[in-house]
Amino acid sequence: MSQSTSPPEPMSSKPISPAMVTAPDIATSAAPQPVANRWRQLALLSGLISMDNSEGAVASTLFPVVRVALGLPLSALGLMVAVHKIIQMIFGPVWVLVAARIGRKRVLVVCCGLWGVWTAAAGLSQNFAQLLVLYGIAALGFAAGGPLINGILADLFDDSSRGRAAGLLYGGFAVLSAVIGPLLGQLSRIPDGWRYGFFASGGLTVVFGLLVWRYFEDPRVGAADGARTSTDSNGLRWSQIRELLGSKTLQLIIGQRLMASQLALTSFGVVFLVDERGFSNASATMILPFAMVSYVLGTVVGGFVVDRVQQRFPGVGRLAVWQASTLGWGFVAALCTQVAWPSIWIYAIWFAILGLLQGFIPGCNRPVLMSVTRPELRSGAFALMIGAESAGWAVLTLIIGYVGDRIGLQGAFLYLVVLLTIVNGLYMSAMYRPFLRESARVRAALTSAP
Repeated sequence: MSQSTSPPEPMSSKPISPAMVTAPDIATSAAPQPVANRWRQLALLSGLISMDNSEGAVASTLFPVVRVALGLPLSALGLMVAVHKIIQMIFGPVWVLVAARIGRKRVLVVCCGLWGVWTAAAGLSQNFAQLLVLYGIAALGFAAGGPLINGILADLFDDSSRGRAAGLLYGGFAVLSAVIGPLLGQLSRIPDGWRYGFFASGGLTVVFGLLVWRYFEDPRVGAADGARTSTDSNGLRWSQIRELLGSKTLQLIIGQRLMASQLALTSFGVVFLVDERGFSNASATMILPFAMVSYVLGTVVGGFVVDRVQQRFPGVGRLAVWQASTLGWGFVAALCTQVAWPSIWIYAIWFAILGLLQGFIPGCNRPVLMSVTRPELRSGAFALMIGAESAGWAVLTLIIGYVGDRIGLQGAFLYLVVLLTIVNGLYMSAMYRPFLRESARVRAALTSAP
């Protein structure tokens, strides 16, 4: 993991993954100019991705009252999250292909904005089957957001500022969640309040879709890198998926995201405090502002810190911070979930620390993936990474739901959240060597003329 200052090895010295080689359709300018209005564009994307995720916030935050209203077991929440994430895994790459033909902005407006009508419709469900179907249809459209928005972020910001840009993107998401979460919790106090949660989430999603339609300007692929592509394609062909999977770094990232059990805790956190610690639904949601505000602090401040660390250790800076954050999160999760604390405010502190550590991660893993893929393949790479993340989230939440029904959420968290996160952090040690090699090759490709 030592810093390397030697120049990149010749392109022909070792076998190179097709996704990493210099392509004849790429050229670069010596000094790319900053993309116009990039911070305004980022704010619009942050709001849009926040609304896309608000549907899941409604389900997890208000599940205790949904469970009573519809007569559901705990495993029903796991099934809902699993269906949502599996659909995202399948349709993320599909929407990238569609965006390559009709444009990223059109897909974002329709699938991540106007698609909110399906979230609102979920509030009309009369039984679990209807809720699951409508929840799944909403997920089908929202699957476009993650791959396309992260790919656009790479086109708006160059490598020196991608850490803080990713931090601000997800920090904006956390700010809205910090406001929305407690408000959703208060809906549990009124009859059928969970229905109003879905109505509000869907309506706000449509509003942000209209804002993107009116004000968003899609940047050219590779604009921040000074790359000029011979095609306007923003996606990838199915054949290029095999090329991307030739990257050892991407293979390891996919494995890491499959084991990212931090995400599963967000689905069951409120339910855990209600079932295992005896707090009311409304009281349990009081942890959300602490978790989300600290997550904002982690994303915003962490983004700047990660960029500074990357400048100081250009070889492995971001990757090292990512690994340290993952391991630290696992140890704090043990204190949060395996010890019975007497006050909700103590849990709020632990969830705040978890949010802070989690906040560092987007500013690390997004730029890491961007560093080992060429501009025109980045949306496709993010589709694969987010697909793996969704698959892991789906499987883990499904298992936690069923195991939690049998041994309780505390035991399920010990094995499937705490221990798995620590194992995952240690697993990341395998990324350093391939990342150094492949990121150097992509830099060479972007700085040399064809």
